[in-house]
Amino acid sequence: MNEERRQIIVKEIEHWSRSKLLPDQYCDFLLNLYADQEQREQDGKKAGARRESSYAVAKALMAAQRASGKYWLLTFGFFTLISFVVLYFNAFHPLLQIGVSLLGVSGLMWAGSRIRRRSEAGGLALSGAAMLLLLGSGLYMLELHELAEWGWKTALLAFCAIFWIIYGITAKIQTFHFCGWIAAVLVYAWLLSSFLGTPSWYEPQLYWLPIAGIFGWASWFIHRLSKPVSAVLFAMCAVLWFMPELYAMLFIDEPILLQIQLLLKIAIGGGLLFALRKQWIVWVA
Repeated sequence: MNEERRQIIVKEIEHWSRSKLLPDQYCDFLLNLYADQEQREQDGKKAGARRESSYAVAKALMAAQRASGKYWLLTFGFFTLISFVVLYFNAFHPLLQIGVSLLGVSGLMWAGSRIRRRSEAGGLALSGAAMLLLLGSGLYMLELHELAEWGWKTALLAFCAIFWIIYGITAKIQTFHFCGWIAAVLVYAWLLSSFLGTPSWYEPQLYWLPIAGIFGWASWFIHRLSKPVSAVLFAMCAVLWFMPELYAMLFIDEPILLQIQLLLKIAIGGGLLFALRKQWIVWVA
């Protein structure tokens, strides 16, 4: 029943009760009938959810009961293999460690792509776990083999960035695509900090603003082919627009000048977005 109509009926019954147009027991019965309808509907939904949950559990138990000895053996063998790999990973040859890590990443990506057809959140969770496993296992193996120099970590992050970008575009997952570019930006910042000394106040602008312009141009160029890719590139253009201030915050100890630059960048960026709103909205929408 419509909620507004139900409220009108309840008020009318209360009026009958106050005016003694109906006996109190009849009014109480009618009030219980209409006033508790919403609560009954909620209870019905909860009961339905419990039935679905019970059905899922019963289905899983039936599947386990009907499973043959071969499936039980494969299941326990699989978990035993995982336990063995985790316990003795450090004793493996480096090539075997790399192979095991890539096998785990590939398995999670495959499972994520399969589950994503039924559940978007579940598929993205498994795919995200694969990306984190790729980065985490790489960093762990670098520490394990005492390859702690910045060059090795930069190369690993660059590889992950390229992989995330390619996978994000091919799988049409904008989050991974964006994270890949963020990782690439971190690699670029790391290289700048390693090869260049303390920069002057204007040098970070020269390091970052041309790249922001390239991303803005790429967003315009790509929008006819892929709006999601264009949206990610436009978002990266916005991030790179403020990267000089973020970079200078780490290396230049001039807070007043930094604040002035940031306010000017916000004003200029806002003006550009307003002036070009008819163009860039088409790129990303």
